[in-house]
Amino acid sequence: MEGIFWWVIFPYLTLAIMIIGSIYRFASNQISWVAPSTEFFEKKWLKIGSPLFHYGILLAFIGHVMGMLIPIEFYQWIGVSDHMYHFGAIYGGGLAGLMVVAGAIILLIRKMTIDRLRIHATFADWFSVISLIIVAGIGVYMTIIYNTTVVEYEYRLTIGPWFRSLFIFQPQYKLMLDVPLIFKIHVITAFALFASIPFTRLVHLYSAPIHYPMRAPQQYRSRSAFKRKGI
Repeated sequence: MEGIFWWVIFPYLTLAIMIIGSIYRFASNQISWVAPSTEFFEKKWLKIGSPLFHYGILLAFIGHVMGMLIPIEFYQWIGVSDHMYHFGAIYGGGLAGLMVVAGAIILLIRKMTIDRLRIHATFADWFSVISLIIVAGIGVYMTIIYNTTVVEYEYRLTIGPWFRSLFIFQPQYKLMLDVPLIFKIHVITAFALFASIPFTRLVHLYSAPIHYPMRAPQQYRSRSAFKRKGI
């Protein structure tokens, strides 16, 4: 029963909260959908922590897609050996995880030490940053330390198929029963973080500016120039 709860009920419950909660927030309070800029309060550390965090998240997302959604058979078909895959996962995934952790820690310290930021921070702000550090920190440990000092665990044979089975509503929960504990904790905390998205500023991840580079250029004119012309 314990296996069914954690690897069937809990994932669906958290995903349902994430989806329904996000739809409700968008429908009822769109003005809170985006994360307001805090650059006005402090710029130096924001310019370091924010790019590290956001680029790290993007790389980590790509890595998880490659590991969780793409079957191991595909890599074997295109000639990518297990050694090649894990070599890339350890170095590439490790780098992405370190970027996320470092960026989040910088943003957390910035929020703690800058009075104007600390005053305006809510419980949801603290929760989201600390939770991200925990989830990403566990991922870094798994990738860099566990896989190189304990065992090079092949999660593509267990966690990956289980994760994909959730989307076809045929959860193969038994695949998760013998997964190392640290991997189980990482999965559970990640799903818990998903459930928190509608209640924190993490909801702005849905509004990733993918169209920003293709946007039409904006033109600005000096107000003083118009005044001189009597406009």
